[in-house]
Amino acid sequence: MRNCLVQIVMAVVIGILAVSCGAINATPINEINTSPANFDGKEVTLQGVAKGLTRIPLFNTKAYVLKDDSGEITILTEADLPRMNEKITVKVKVANIAIINGESLGMTVTEISRR
Repeated sequence: MRNCLVQIVMAVVIGILAVSCGAINATPINEINTSPANFDGKEVTLQGVAKGLTRIPLFNTKAYVLKDDSGEITILTEADLPRMNEKITVKVKVANIAIINGESLGMTVTEISRR
């Protein structure tokens, strides 16, 4: 009985550690790029490396390109830009200016939070 209890406690501890160590269910960037209409208005988590940092102070615009193994996507942000080549996890909201016959026009991806 005691051995069974120890095994259960160990399984729970391992599960908690797996979750707290960053087991993240990130959406591949390619899925959004190939079907942006399917993600319209949705919040998703992305993970990758920050590239192509852009800041245009005149328009108070900041953006960066996030790259994962499946592709790249431009993310708009109001926060400080990440460091170049920094591996990050971001929660974003996908929006399209219009969807015509299932095709997206003017997709934007806006950062909600970053880890």
